[in-house]
Amino acid sequence: MQKILVANRGEIALRIMRTLNRMGIKSVAVYSDADRNAPHVLYADEAVCLGPAPSSQSYLNGDTIIAFAKQLGVDGIHPGYGFLSENAAFAKKVEEAGITFIGPGHEAMRIMGSKLAAKECVKQYNIPMVPGIDKAIDDIAVAKKIAAEIGYPILIKASAGGGGKGMRIAARESELAEQMERATSEALSSFGDGSVFIEKYVASPRHIEIQVLADNYGNTVHLFERECSIQRRHQKVVEESPSSILIPEIRQKMGAAAVMVAKSCNYRSTGTVEFLLDEQLNFYFLEMNTRLQVEHPVTEMITGIDLVEEQINIARGEKLRFKQEDITINGHALELRVYAEDPLHEFLPSTGTLTKYKPPQGEGIRVDDGYTEGMAIPVYYDPMIAKLITHGRNRTEAIQKMKAAISNYTIEGVQTTLPFGYFVLEHEAFLSGRFDTQFVQKYYTPEKLLAQQKDKAELAALIALHYWLQKQKEVKAVESTPTNWTKRT
Repeated sequence: MQKILVANRGEIALRIMRTLNRMGIKSVAVYSDADRNAPHVLYADEAVCLGPAPSSQSYLNGDTIIAFAKQLGVDGIHPGYGFLSENAAFAKKVEEAGITFIGPGHEAMRIMGSKLAAKECVKQYNIPMVPGIDKAIDDIAVAKKIAAEIGYPILIKASAGGGGKGMRIAARESELAEQMERATSEALSSFGDGSVFIEKYVASPRHIEIQVLADNYGNTVHLFERECSIQRRHQKVVEESPSSILIPEIRQKMGAAAVMVAKSCNYRSTGTVEFLLDEQLNFYFLEMNTRLQVEHPVTEMITGIDLVEEQINIARGEKLRFKQEDITINGHALELRVYAEDPLHEFLPSTGTLTKYKPPQGEGIRVDDGYTEGMAIPVYYDPMIAKLITHGRNRTEAIQKMKAAISNYTIEGVQTTLPFGYFVLEHEAFLSGRFDTQFVQKYYTPEKLLAQQKDKAELAALIALHYWLQKQKEVKAVESTPTNWTKRT
Protein backbone atom coordinates (compact mmCIF):
# COMPACT_ATOMS: atom_id res chain seq x y z
CA MET A 1 0.00 0.00 0.00
CA GLN A 2 1.34 3.38 -1.03
CA LYS A 3 -1.55 5.66 -0.05
CA ILE A 4 -4.30 5.32 2.58
CA LEU A 5 -7.32 7.56 3.14
CA VAL A 6 -8.33 7.99 6.77
CA ALA A 7 -12.11 8.29 6.88
CA ASN A 8 -12.29 10.02 10.22
CA ARG A 9 -11.35 13.16 12.13
CA GLY A 10 -9.73 14.40 15.34
CA GLU A 11 -7.31 12.47 17.49
CA ILE A 12 -7.88 9.06 15.90
CA ALA A 13 -7.26 10.37 12.37
CA LEU A 14 -4.03 12.01 13.50
CA ARG A 15 -2.95 8.92 15.45
CA ILE A 16 -3.45 6.69 12.38
CA MET A 17 -1.57 9.12 10.14
CA ARG A 18 1.45 9.11 12.44
CA THR A 19 1.78 5.36 12.02
CA LEU A 20 1.30 5.71 8.25
CA ASN A 21 4.09 8.26 8.15
CA ARG A 22 6.41 5.96 10.11
CA MET A 23 5.60 3.12 7.68
CA GLY A 24 6.35 5.31 4.66
CA ILE A 25 2.74 5.35 3.48
CA LYS A 26 1.11 8.54 2.15
CA SER A 27 -1.99 9.74 3.99
CA VAL A 28 -5.16 11.40 2.73
CA ALA A 29 -7.33 13.34 5.17
CA VAL A 30 -11.02 14.05 4.77
CA TYR A 31 -12.69 16.93 6.56
CA SER A 32 -15.88 18.90 6.96
CA ASP A 33 -16.15 22.68 6.77
CA ALA A 34 -15.88 22.78 10.58
CA ASP A 35 -12.53 20.93 10.51
CA ARG A 36 -10.86 22.79 7.66
CA ASN A 37 -7.84 23.82 9.77
CA ALA A 38 -7.77 20.83 12.11
CA PRO A 39 -4.40 19.19 12.94
CA HIS A 40 -5.20 15.96 11.08
CA VAL A 41 -5.87 17.97 7.90
CA LEU A 42 -2.62 19.92 8.18
CA TYR A 43 -0.61 16.76 8.97
CA ALA A 44 -1.83 14.68 6.01
CA ASP A 45 -0.06 14.53 2.65
CA GLU A 46 -3.35 15.32 0.90
CA ALA A 47 -6.75 16.47 2.10
CA VAL A 48 -10.24 16.79 0.61
CA CYS A 49 -13.38 18.48 1.89
CA LEU A 50 -16.42 16.25 2.23
CA GLY A 51 -19.00 18.98 2.79
CA PRO A 52 -20.83 20.89 5.56
CA ALA A 53 -20.21 20.35 9.27
CA PRO A 54 -23.05 17.92 10.10
CA SER A 55 -21.65 14.38 9.99
CA SER A 56 -24.59 13.19 7.86
CA GLN A 57 -23.34 15.54 5.14
CA SER A 58 -19.64 14.82 5.56
CA TYR A 59 -18.05 12.00 7.58
CA LEU A 60 -21.00 9.65 7.12
CA ASN A 61 -21.15 10.20 3.36
CA GLY A 62 -19.58 6.92 2.31
CA ASP A 63 -20.19 7.32 -1.43
CA THR A 64 -18.38 10.67 -1.50
CA ILE A 65 -15.46 9.22 0.46
CA ILE A 66 -15.13 6.30 -1.96
CA ALA A 67 -15.35 8.65 -4.97
CA PHE A 68 -12.49 10.78 -3.62
CA ALA A 69 -10.47 7.64 -2.83
CA LYS A 70 -10.78 6.43 -6.44
CA GLN A 71 -10.00 9.90 -7.79
CA LEU A 72 -6.82 10.16 -5.70
CA GLY A 73 -5.57 6.64 -6.41
CA VAL A 74 -5.94 5.45 -2.83
CA ASP A 75 -4.98 1.84 -2.02
CA GLY A 76 -6.83 1.51 1.26
CA ILE A 77 -9.35 3.22 3.53
CA HIS A 78 -8.94 3.19 7.31
CA PRO A 79 -12.20 4.08 9.09
CA GLY A 80 -10.81 4.65 12.61
CA TYR A 81 -13.65 4.29 15.12
CA GLY A 82 -17.15 5.76 15.09
CA PHE A 83 -18.75 7.14 11.91
CA LEU A 84 -18.48 4.39 9.23
CA SER A 85 -16.09 2.07 11.08
CA GLU A 86 -18.70 -0.64 11.78
CA ASN A 87 -20.85 -0.09 8.71
CA ALA A 88 -20.83 -3.39 6.83
CA ALA A 89 -22.50 -1.86 3.76
CA PHE A 90 -19.75 0.77 3.50
CA ALA A 91 -17.02 -1.87 3.88
CA LYS A 92 -18.60 -3.90 1.09
CA LYS A 93 -18.78 -0.86 -1.21
CA VAL A 94 -15.11 -0.11 -0.53
CA GLU A 95 -14.16 -3.67 -1.47
CA GLU A 96 -16.36 -3.57 -4.60
CA ALA A 97 -14.58 -0.36 -5.64
CA GLY A 98 -11.30 -2.26 -5.67
CA ILE A 99 -10.01 -0.54 -2.55
CA THR A 100 -8.82 -2.36 0.57
CA PHE A 101 -10.95 -1.78 3.64
CA ILE A 102 -8.59 -1.77 6.62
CA GLY A 103 -10.68 -3.83 8.98
CA PRO A 104 -12.56 -7.13 8.97
CA GLY A 105 -14.54 -8.41 6.03
CA HIS A 106 -18.03 -7.00 5.62
CA GLU A 107 -19.67 -10.34 6.45
CA ALA A 108 -17.94 -10.54 9.85
CA MET A 109 -18.96 -6.94 10.45
CA ARG A 110 -22.56 -7.74 9.58
CA ILE A 111 -22.70 -10.70 11.97
CA MET A 112 -21.01 -9.01 14.89
CA GLY A 113 -22.81 -5.73 14.23
CA SER A 114 -26.01 -7.36 15.44
CA LYS A 115 -25.93 -8.48 19.05
CA LEU A 116 -28.50 -11.16 18.28
CA ALA A 117 -26.60 -12.49 15.25
CA ALA A 118 -23.38 -12.44 17.29
CA LYS A 119 -24.95 -14.50 20.07
CA GLU A 120 -26.24 -17.01 17.53
CA CYS A 121 -22.78 -17.22 15.94
CA VAL A 122 -20.79 -17.88 19.11
CA LYS A 123 -23.18 -20.07 21.10
CA GLN A 124 -21.89 -23.22 19.36
CA TYR A 125 -18.56 -22.68 21.18
CA ASN A 126 -20.15 -22.95 24.63
CA ILE A 127 -19.02 -19.47 25.56
CA PRO A 128 -20.95 -18.26 28.64
CA MET A 129 -23.71 -15.78 27.85
CA VAL A 130 -26.06 -13.77 30.04
CA PRO A 131 -29.42 -15.57 30.46
CA GLY A 132 -32.05 -14.13 28.16
CA ILE A 133 -33.71 -14.44 24.78
CA ASP A 134 -31.68 -14.63 21.58
CA LYS A 135 -34.19 -13.13 19.19
CA ALA A 136 -35.85 -9.75 18.67
CA ILE A 137 -39.08 -9.16 20.53
CA ASP A 138 -41.87 -6.59 20.29
CA ASP A 139 -44.78 -8.29 22.05
CA ILE A 140 -45.20 -7.01 25.63
CA ALA A 141 -47.04 -10.15 26.74
CA VAL A 142 -44.20 -12.37 25.51
CA ALA A 143 -41.65 -10.00 27.05
CA LYS A 144 -43.37 -10.28 30.44
CA LYS A 145 -43.33 -14.06 30.24
CA ILE A 146 -39.60 -14.15 29.41
CA ALA A 147 -38.77 -11.61 32.12
CA ALA A 148 -40.64 -13.68 34.70
CA GLU A 149 -38.65 -16.77 33.69
CA ILE A 150 -35.18 -15.19 33.93
CA GLY A 151 -36.10 -12.95 36.89
CA TYR A 152 -36.01 -9.20 37.45
CA PRO A 153 -34.22 -6.88 37.04
CA ILE A 154 -33.91 -7.33 33.29
CA LEU A 155 -32.05 -5.36 30.63
CA ILE A 156 -33.74 -4.35 27.38
CA LYS A 157 -31.11 -3.81 24.67
CA ALA A 158 -31.10 -2.65 21.07
CA SER A 159 -29.81 -5.39 18.77
CA ALA A 160 -27.90 -2.87 16.66
CA GLY A 161 -26.98 -0.72 19.66
CA GLY A 162 -23.78 0.64 21.09
CA GLY A 163 -22.49 3.39 23.36
CA GLY A 164 -25.31 2.82 25.84
CA LYS A 165 -28.03 3.84 23.36
CA GLY A 166 -31.20 1.79 23.14
CA MET A 167 -30.62 0.29 26.57
CA ARG A 168 -33.12 0.34 29.45
CA ILE A 169 -33.44 -1.46 32.81
CA ALA A 170 -36.76 -2.73 34.14
CA ALA A 171 -36.60 -3.55 37.84
CA ARG A 172 -40.16 -4.91 37.98
CA GLU A 173 -43.00 -5.92 35.68
CA SER A 174 -44.82 -2.59 36.05
CA GLU A 175 -41.86 -0.83 34.37
CA LEU A 176 -41.44 -3.24 31.47
CA ALA A 177 -43.82 -1.74 28.90
CA GLU A 178 -42.56 1.83 29.33
CA GLN A 179 -38.87 0.90 29.29
CA MET A 180 -39.32 -1.38 26.29
CA GLU A 181 -41.03 1.41 24.36
CA ARG A 182 -38.19 3.81 25.22
CA ALA A 183 -35.51 1.34 24.19
CA THR A 184 -37.24 0.63 20.89
CA SER A 185 -37.74 4.33 20.12
CA GLU A 186 -34.13 5.23 20.90
CA ALA A 187 -32.80 2.26 18.92
CA LEU A 188 -34.84 3.27 15.89
CA SER A 189 -33.70 6.89 16.16
CA SER A 190 -30.00 6.08 16.70
CA PHE A 191 -29.49 3.06 14.46
CA GLY A 192 -32.49 2.89 12.13
CA ASP A 193 -33.30 -0.49 13.66
CA GLY A 194 -35.81 -0.76 16.50
CA SER A 195 -35.13 -4.43 17.26
CA VAL A 196 -34.64 -5.13 20.96
CA PHE A 197 -34.07 -8.23 23.06
CA ILE A 198 -34.14 -9.07 26.75
CA GLU A 199 -31.49 -10.49 29.02
CA LYS A 200 -30.86 -10.78 32.75
CA TYR A 201 -29.46 -7.62 34.29
CA VAL A 202 -26.14 -8.52 35.93
CA ALA A 203 -25.83 -6.55 39.17
CA SER A 204 -22.48 -4.93 40.00
CA PRO A 205 -20.69 -6.16 36.86
CA ARG A 206 -17.19 -5.37 35.69
CA HIS A 207 -16.79 -4.47 32.01
CA ILE A 208 -13.77 -6.39 30.72
CA GLU A 209 -12.77 -6.52 27.07
CA ILE A 210 -10.16 -8.60 25.27
CA GLN A 211 -8.14 -7.27 22.33
CA VAL A 212 -7.73 -9.75 19.48
CA LEU A 213 -5.67 -9.79 16.28
CA ALA A 214 -6.36 -12.13 13.39
CA ASP A 215 -4.74 -12.48 9.98
CA ASN A 216 -6.01 -13.98 6.72
CA TYR A 217 -4.36 -17.36 7.38
CA GLY A 218 -6.27 -18.54 10.44
CA ASN A 219 -3.83 -17.15 13.00
CA THR A 220 -5.60 -15.43 15.89
CA VAL A 221 -4.13 -14.13 19.14
CA HIS A 222 -5.34 -12.06 22.07
CA LEU A 223 -3.44 -9.17 23.63
CA PHE A 224 -4.91 -9.52 27.12
CA GLU A 225 -7.65 -7.48 28.71
CA ARG A 226 -8.70 -3.90 29.31
CA GLU A 227 -10.71 -2.90 32.36
CA CYS A 228 -13.43 -0.47 31.25
CA SER A 229 -15.75 -0.32 34.26
CA ILE A 230 -15.45 3.41 35.06
CA GLN A 231 -18.28 4.78 32.94
CA ARG A 232 -20.83 7.56 32.82
CA ARG A 233 -24.07 7.06 30.85
CA HIS A 234 -22.85 3.57 29.86
CA GLN A 235 -19.82 5.12 28.13
CA LYS A 236 -16.24 4.57 29.23
CA VAL A 237 -14.13 7.35 30.76
CA VAL A 238 -11.21 5.59 32.48
CA GLU A 239 -9.63 2.40 31.16
CA GLU A 240 -6.66 0.34 32.29
CA SER A 241 -4.68 -2.75 31.45
CA PRO A 242 -4.25 -5.24 32.94
CA SER A 243 -7.34 -5.46 35.15
CA SER A 244 -6.60 -5.35 38.87
CA ILE A 245 -9.07 -8.16 39.56
CA LEU A 246 -8.26 -10.90 37.03
CA ILE A 247 -6.28 -13.89 38.21
CA PRO A 248 -4.10 -15.69 35.60
CA GLU A 249 -6.57 -18.58 35.25
CA ILE A 250 -9.52 -16.30 34.43
CA ARG A 251 -7.34 -14.16 32.13
CA GLN A 252 -6.37 -17.27 30.17
CA LYS A 253 -9.99 -18.47 29.91
CA MET A 254 -11.29 -15.08 28.77
CA GLY A 255 -8.49 -14.76 26.23
CA ALA A 256 -9.24 -18.21 24.81
CA ALA A 257 -12.96 -17.37 24.64
CA ALA A 258 -12.22 -14.13 22.77
CA VAL A 259 -10.12 -16.01 20.23
CA MET A 260 -12.99 -18.48 19.68
CA VAL A 261 -15.42 -15.60 19.16
CA ALA A 262 -13.13 -14.18 16.45
CA LYS A 263 -12.77 -17.57 14.78
CA SER A 264 -16.54 -18.12 14.84
CA CYS A 265 -17.02 -15.48 12.14
CA ASN A 266 -13.70 -15.90 10.27
CA TYR A 267 -12.53 -12.59 11.67
CA ARG A 268 -9.45 -10.73 10.49
CA SER A 269 -7.82 -7.44 11.58
CA THR A 270 -8.08 -5.96 15.08
CA GLY A 271 -11.20 -6.53 17.11
CA THR A 272 -12.41 -6.40 20.68
CA VAL A 273 -14.53 -8.98 22.46
CA GLU A 274 -16.44 -7.55 25.40
CA PHE A 275 -17.48 -9.45 28.50
CA LEU A 276 -19.34 -8.82 31.73
CA LEU A 277 -17.64 -10.15 34.87
CA ASP A 278 -19.71 -10.73 38.01
CA GLU A 279 -18.64 -10.68 41.66
CA GLN A 280 -17.75 -14.39 41.57
CA LEU A 281 -15.50 -13.83 38.51
CA ASN A 282 -17.95 -15.54 36.18
CA PHE A 283 -17.73 -13.95 32.73
CA TYR A 284 -20.39 -13.61 30.03
CA PHE A 285 -20.03 -12.72 26.35
CA LEU A 286 -21.49 -9.29 25.65
CA GLU A 287 -20.57 -8.30 22.08
CA MET A 288 -17.72 -7.85 19.63
CA ASN A 289 -16.56 -4.48 18.32
CA THR A 290 -15.27 -4.89 14.76
CA ARG A 291 -12.91 -1.95 14.75
CA LEU A 292 -10.08 -0.22 16.57
CA GLN A 293 -11.22 0.78 20.06
CA VAL A 294 -10.87 4.25 21.58
CA GLU A 295 -8.88 2.71 24.44
CA HIS A 296 -6.44 0.72 22.28
CA PRO A 297 -3.39 2.74 23.51
CA VAL A 298 -3.34 0.99 26.91
CA THR A 299 -2.87 -2.33 25.12
CA GLU A 300 -0.12 -0.83 22.99
CA MET A 301 1.63 0.48 26.10
CA ILE A 302 1.76 -2.88 27.90
CA THR A 303 2.57 -5.04 24.85
CA GLY A 304 4.71 -2.72 22.71
CA ILE A 305 2.58 -3.61 19.67
CA ASP A 306 1.29 -0.85 17.34
CA LEU A 307 -2.25 -2.01 16.60
CA VAL A 308 -2.71 0.32 13.63
CA GLU A 309 0.47 -1.04 12.05
CA GLU A 310 -0.81 -4.58 12.57
CA GLN A 311 -4.15 -3.67 10.97
CA ILE A 312 -2.36 -2.39 7.89
CA ASN A 313 -0.02 -5.38 7.68
CA ILE A 314 -2.97 -7.78 7.89
CA ALA A 315 -4.93 -5.77 5.28
CA ARG A 316 -2.06 -6.07 2.81
CA GLY A 317 -1.89 -9.83 3.26
CA GLU A 318 0.88 -10.31 5.78
CA LYS A 319 0.87 -13.01 8.45
CA LEU A 320 1.00 -12.13 12.13
CA ARG A 321 4.61 -11.65 13.20
CA PHE A 322 4.14 -13.28 16.60
CA LYS A 323 2.41 -16.17 18.33
CA GLN A 324 0.39 -16.13 21.55
CA GLU A 325 3.37 -17.20 23.67
CA ASP A 326 5.40 -14.27 22.34
CA ILE A 327 3.04 -11.67 23.82
CA THR A 328 3.60 -10.64 27.43
CA ILE A 329 2.33 -7.96 29.81
CA ASN A 330 4.87 -5.24 30.54
CA GLY A 331 3.83 -3.03 33.46
CA HIS A 332 0.50 -1.22 33.73
CA ALA A 333 -1.25 1.43 31.65
CA LEU A 334 -4.14 3.83 32.27
CA GLU A 335 -6.20 5.99 29.91
CA LEU A 336 -8.41 8.96 30.72
CA ARG A 337 -10.72 10.24 28.01
CA VAL A 338 -10.51 14.02 28.16
CA TYR A 339 -13.97 15.16 27.11
CA ALA A 340 -15.20 18.73 26.78
CA GLU A 341 -17.87 17.97 29.37
CA ASP A 342 -18.84 19.52 32.68
CA PRO A 343 -18.60 16.90 35.47
CA LEU A 344 -20.30 19.35 37.84
CA HIS A 345 -23.42 19.43 35.65
CA GLU A 346 -24.19 15.82 34.72
CA PHE A 347 -21.31 15.63 32.20
CA LEU A 348 -23.13 17.86 29.72
CA PRO A 349 -21.09 18.90 26.66
CA SER A 350 -19.08 22.09 27.17
CA THR A 351 -18.49 23.67 23.78
CA GLY A 352 -16.31 26.72 23.29
CA THR A 353 -12.82 27.80 22.29
CA LEU A 354 -9.63 26.37 23.78
CA THR A 355 -8.19 29.68 24.98
CA LYS A 356 -5.28 27.78 26.55
CA TYR A 357 -4.17 24.29 25.65
CA LYS A 358 -0.94 22.65 26.79
CA PRO A 359 -0.78 18.86 27.17
CA PRO A 360 1.62 17.26 29.67
CA GLN A 361 4.89 15.62 28.67
CA GLY A 362 7.29 13.20 30.28
CA GLU A 363 8.43 9.59 30.46
CA GLY A 364 5.54 7.17 30.39
CA ILE A 365 3.05 9.87 29.31
CA ARG A 366 1.25 9.76 25.96
CA VAL A 367 -1.35 12.21 24.67
CA ASP A 368 -3.43 11.39 21.60
CA ASP A 369 -5.22 14.62 20.71
CA GLY A 370 -6.71 16.38 17.73
CA TYR A 371 -6.86 19.99 18.88
CA THR A 372 -4.50 22.91 19.39
CA GLU A 373 -4.79 26.15 21.33
CA GLY A 374 -7.28 28.58 19.82
CA MET A 375 -9.47 25.92 18.21
CA ALA A 376 -13.18 25.63 18.90
CA ILE A 377 -14.88 22.43 20.04
CA PRO A 378 -17.64 21.87 17.42
CA VAL A 379 -21.16 21.01 18.49
CA TYR A 380 -21.50 18.51 15.66
CA TYR A 381 -19.29 15.69 16.92
CA ASP A 382 -18.25 13.69 19.97
CA PRO A 383 -16.78 16.17 22.51
CA MET A 384 -13.55 14.25 23.15
CA ILE A 385 -10.53 16.53 23.11
CA ALA A 386 -7.84 13.95 23.79
CA LYS A 387 -6.86 10.67 25.38
CA LEU A 388 -4.33 10.89 28.21
CA ILE A 389 -2.37 7.67 28.69
CA THR A 390 0.28 6.78 31.27
CA HIS A 391 2.47 3.70 31.66
CA GLY A 392 4.31 2.53 34.75
CA ARG A 393 6.14 -0.52 36.05
CA ASN A 394 3.06 -1.31 38.12
CA ARG A 395 -0.46 0.00 38.78
CA THR A 396 0.61 2.35 41.56
CA GLU A 397 3.24 4.00 39.40
CA ALA A 398 0.84 4.36 36.46
CA ILE A 399 -1.73 6.01 38.75
CA GLN A 400 0.83 8.44 40.18
CA LYS A 401 1.97 9.38 36.68
CA MET A 402 -1.63 9.93 35.63
CA LYS A 403 -2.33 12.20 38.60
CA ALA A 404 0.79 14.25 37.82
CA ALA A 405 -0.16 14.40 34.12
CA ILE A 406 -3.68 15.61 34.95
CA SER A 407 -2.23 18.33 37.21
CA ASN A 408 0.08 19.45 34.39
CA TYR A 409 -2.58 19.43 31.66
CA THR A 410 -3.64 23.02 30.96
CA ILE A 411 -7.03 23.44 29.28
CA GLU A 412 -8.99 26.68 29.52
CA GLY A 413 -12.10 27.85 27.70
CA VAL A 414 -14.19 24.72 28.26
CA GLN A 415 -14.94 22.39 31.15
CA THR A 416 -13.34 18.95 30.94
CA THR A 417 -13.34 15.51 32.57
CA LEU A 418 -9.81 16.05 33.95
CA PRO A 419 -11.07 16.82 37.50
CA PHE A 420 -13.33 13.76 37.39
CA GLY A 421 -10.36 11.63 36.36
CA TYR A 422 -8.41 12.88 39.37
CA PHE A 423 -11.41 12.14 41.59
CA VAL A 424 -11.47 8.53 40.36
CA LEU A 425 -7.72 8.05 40.87
CA GLU A 426 -7.92 9.18 44.50
CA HIS A 427 -11.01 7.18 45.44
CA GLU A 428 -10.48 4.20 47.73
CA ALA A 429 -12.77 1.99 45.62
CA PHE A 430 -10.60 2.52 42.54
CA LEU A 431 -7.31 2.24 44.39
CA SER A 432 -8.37 -1.02 46.03
CA GLY A 433 -9.75 -2.42 42.78
CA ARG A 434 -13.16 -2.97 44.37
CA PHE A 435 -15.35 -1.14 41.85
CA ASP A 436 -17.77 -1.92 39.04
CA THR A 437 -19.74 -0.18 36.31
CA GLN A 438 -21.83 1.56 38.98
CA PHE A 439 -18.87 3.59 40.26
CA VAL A 440 -20.38 6.95 39.30
CA GLN A 441 -23.79 6.12 40.77
CA LYS A 442 -22.27 4.78 44.00
CA TYR A 443 -19.46 7.20 44.73
CA TYR A 444 -19.58 10.33 42.62
CA THR A 445 -21.45 13.59 43.15
CA PRO A 446 -20.55 17.13 42.05
CA GLU A 447 -20.39 18.11 45.73
CA LYS A 448 -17.71 15.48 46.40
CA LEU A 449 -15.69 16.72 43.43
CA LEU A 450 -15.93 20.32 44.67
CA ALA A 451 -14.82 19.23 48.15
CA GLN A 452 -11.81 17.42 46.68
CA GLN A 453 -10.85 20.47 44.61
CA LYS A 454 -11.10 22.67 47.73
CA ASP A 455 -8.86 20.31 49.68
CA LYS A 456 -6.32 20.30 46.83
CA ALA A 457 -6.31 24.11 46.71
CA GLU A 458 -5.81 24.38 50.48
CA LEU A 459 -2.98 21.82 50.37
CA ALA A 460 -1.29 23.69 47.54
CA ALA A 461 -1.54 26.93 49.52
CA LEU A 462 0.03 25.29 52.61
CA ILE A 463 2.87 23.87 50.52
CA ALA A 464 3.49 27.28 48.96
CA LEU A 465 3.49 28.95 52.40
CA HIS A 466 5.92 26.38 53.79
CA TYR A 467 8.25 26.92 50.82
CA TRP A 468 8.14 30.70 51.27
CA LEU A 469 8.91 30.48 55.00
CA GLN A 470 11.87 28.18 54.33
CA LYS A 471 13.24 30.62 51.77
CA GLN A 472 12.79 33.48 54.22
CA LYS A 473 15.06 31.71 56.73
CA GLU A 474 17.71 31.35 54.06
CA VAL A 475 17.75 35.08 53.27
CA LYS A 476 20.57 36.90 55.07
CA ALA A 477 21.65 40.55 55.11
CA VAL A 478 24.69 41.30 53.00
CA GLU A 479 27.67 41.98 55.28
CA SER A 480 29.92 45.02 54.64
CA THR A 481 33.53 43.91 54.35
CA PRO A 482 36.32 46.59 54.49
CA THR A 483 38.66 46.72 51.49
CA ASN A 484 41.64 48.76 50.41
CA TRP A 485 39.86 49.76 47.25
CA THR A 486 39.30 53.47 46.79
CA LYS A 487 37.59 55.30 44.01
CA ARG A 488 39.97 57.44 41.99
CA THR A 489 38.95 60.47 40.06
